[in-house]
Amino acid sequence: MILLPLLFALALADPLIEQTSFTGTPEQSGWHITAHRSEIAPRGWIDRTVGRGKQGSLALSGGGNAAAYGGWERNVAEIRPGAWYRLTAEYRSSGFEFERRHVLARLDWQTPDGHRAGHPDYGTVVSKDGEWSKIVIDAPAPDGASLVKLQLLLSNAPQGTVWWDHVRLEPIATPSPRMVHVVTVNLRPHDTTSAADSLARFVDLVRARVQHADLLVLPEGVTEIGNGRTYLDLAEPVPGPSTATLGALARDLHTYLVAGVVEREGPAAYNTAVLIDRSGALIGKYRKVYLPREEIEGGLTPGDSYPVFDTDFGRLGLLICWDIQYPDPARALALGGAEILVLPIWGGNATLGHARAIENSVFLVSSGYDYATEIVDPEGKVVAKAEAMPGIAVADIDLNHRYIEEWLGHMRDRMFHEIRDDVPVTRR
Repeated sequence: MILLPLLFALALADPLIEQTSFTGTPEQSGWHITAHRSEIAPRGWIDRTVGRGKQGSLALSGGGNAAAYGGWERNVAEIRPGAWYRLTAEYRSSGFEFERRHVLARLDWQTPDGHRAGHPDYGTVVSKDGEWSKIVIDAPAPDGASLVKLQLLLSNAPQGTVWWDHVRLEPIATPSPRMVHVVTVNLRPHDTTSAADSLARFVDLVRARVQHADLLVLPEGVTEIGNGRTYLDLAEPVPGPSTATLGALARDLHTYLVAGVVEREGPAAYNTAVLIDRSGALIGKYRKVYLPREEIEGGLTPGDSYPVFDTDFGRLGLLICWDIQYPDPARALALGGAEILVLPIWGGNATLGHARAIENSVFLVSSGYDYATEIVDPEGKVVAKAEAMPGIAVADIDLNHRYIEEWLGHMRDRMFHEIRDDVPVTRR
């Protein structure tokens, strides 16, 4: 009885292909050049002078052709529908201004009669090691698939060259669910006397209503709401008194916590969202980039970056209120790897919030006053909403769940490769 699981584990680890150098002809290597039209095919050759470790790689060049799109392809049979596979390939590139747009790997699944099965899967996980990068695709074979086309491509880069090496396709175990217990707070304190008093109302509600969370979200301006003070009256260092109070709450609940405060640094005051970890330590902050005129006239300074933060369950990006009015903050965070967008907010357009979740294929967790306190999935569906005030919204979300659109496929992967952030947007 012990032998069968052991044999299965060993079989799972055997790669279907593994190639670490290329020294013969393309035919001998099993690869060929593919393109949708012959006149846009990139130039492809075996380059025996460039390789990762051993010499020899699959090279592609745009050859001065701005329309060049295509690359190396190899067919791999014995694919099992529903089973998971991992493609890894390493590459070195030259002459690319926007590498993510021009260098891509893809798994194109096929049925026994040669038709496409499901939708292609794109590589979006890239790590660098010196001059070489490694791209990884983890994906399940769709229903009906019996073969997969491994595609190592160059897209519309007339002066670019890419060398591919260390190509491996292997079966992997089906990923386990990656569950996150999310709690977001719906509270609007009134008639408070100070920043500390306003913050204490949130702390009291959380201690009374929340026993456990992986991620706890409070609104924008938790030290401001209800007390009538100005931004500059409330501005404090970060870390400072409010983050100490929030840190104690996060530590006691063993949760990551996000809340909005007014930060002071030198002459500048910022509308800031802080991220505190399970130990109560401040591990990150985001300064609101898009300030409405009321905040500018109130003396606040805008931030200038979109940081993404690692937690023990996944990657978070923070937005604040007016940021949701514009597409680029959420887009920047998603492109930075954020899986959950956390939105402390005063008020705004919930339709735009749902659109940000859909267009970037991410979860959105909001905590607001004149905006819904809710948890939205990557399809824009509300999975939990706090209807009562005071109240909380609670949901368990799975960051490993693949959201597939019937006609479009896995949009998070497609977005990384089809978005045209290389084309400048200017006011004329």
